[in-house]
Amino acid sequence: MTIELHRMENGVRVVTENMPGLQSASLGVWVAAGGRHERADQNGIAHFLEHMAFKGTKRRSALEIAEAIEDVGGYINAYTSREMTAYYARVLAADTELALDVLSDIVLNPVFDPKEIEIERHVILQEIGQALDTPDDIIFDWLQETAYPDQPLGRPILGPATMVERFGAGDLSGFVRERYAPENLIVAAAGAVDHDVIVRAAEERFGHLTPSAQSATEPALYQGGECRVEKGLEQAHIALAFPGPGYRDDAIYSAQIFATAMGGGMSSRLFQEVREKRGLCYSIFAQTGAYSDSGLMTIYAGTSGEEVTALLDLTVDELKRASGDMSEAEVERARAQLKAGMLMGLESPASRAERLARLVGIWDRVPSIEETVERLDAVSVASVRDVAGGLATGGSAALALYGPVAEAPSVDDVTAKLAA
Repeated sequence: MTIELHRMENGVRVVTENMPGLQSASLGVWVAAGGRHERADQNGIAHFLEHMAFKGTKRRSALEIAEAIEDVGGYINAYTSREMTAYYARVLAADTELALDVLSDIVLNPVFDPKEIEIERHVILQEIGQALDTPDDIIFDWLQETAYPDQPLGRPILGPATMVERFGAGDLSGFVRERYAPENLIVAAAGAVDHDVIVRAAEERFGHLTPSAQSATEPALYQGGECRVEKGLEQAHIALAFPGPGYRDDAIYSAQIFATAMGGGMSSRLFQEVREKRGLCYSIFAQTGAYSDSGLMTIYAGTSGEEVTALLDLTVDELKRASGDMSEAEVERARAQLKAGMLMGLESPASRAERLARLVGIWDRVPSIEETVERLDAVSVASVRDVAGGLATGGSAALALYGPVAEAPSVDDVTAKLAA
């Protein structure tokens, strides 16, 4: 497999990976324009823009966009994250130039028809309502806001309904001018692709763009705290987070192994101690989330209102215990899970293209898989224990509670117990 990276004169980066033996390709346009790039009065506009890209361009109607890809048996979609918006497609090898033509069209030429804006506004408001009705979804938005209050990284990607209700064509086109500059664009393709063909097609479609001055991204400032929303649900939903390393920090590898050992599978400490031995919940897991300059180590569980205190107490006990007795076997098991998950995921061209774009966005290059494996292999038991030990001294936790949580411990109780 061959990875090649090309930088156009205007700053657009084109990265490809040929995967021999495949008949299909995945490709897309990744834009450094996510939730954290919005001003306070723009919250939700990156996601709104992602929706509107499919609602018609100067060359194609919304139906023609869908038909262009589906007529050749392909698939097209998009997503918005806090640091990126992605527009991507999966097609047969012969249709890669068609797919890139459609993707470049929706990214560069949306028309923002007022009628379509109103239709899509209603769709997004329904999406916001659905999220609010999904406790184990909305609680992570509240946790994020608690960890990073009053700053772009803490705001919800969907935005508040009050803001979505007022966005118009001028707001959308303004955000495009601000953020969809060539230096923020990455064209990535993997599978049955020819690098020279993709570069030539990208040059034809993006080469006319002119670089522009970009406003600085507001640095993340983790603060922590508590969000408690009482409601008569069957279960209490708990999300607990601690500050973690960003994805450019070498400590991310120790943090990933720690989170996996604590709550990354059925053999993990929290699953075994909280669910299997005590029966305090059905679902519990731990994970790391990383951004360019910050990160979170998060634990989620759902339990009955009567069991919240016991669950949180046991969780904190396990976190404290890990700083002294995290074993070599646990570290090796977590390391194997991470390596296998990464390698298994890379068996699809979609995952490969996603990886290419993500790594070019982070490093402006694509580190080899072997390099990543080496970094995971270099993690020691001592460094994983240090991650656990640092939770008590790393500042306040962030705690989000939803449901029958009136009697649940406070974030101060959790922090004090962890430090004791």
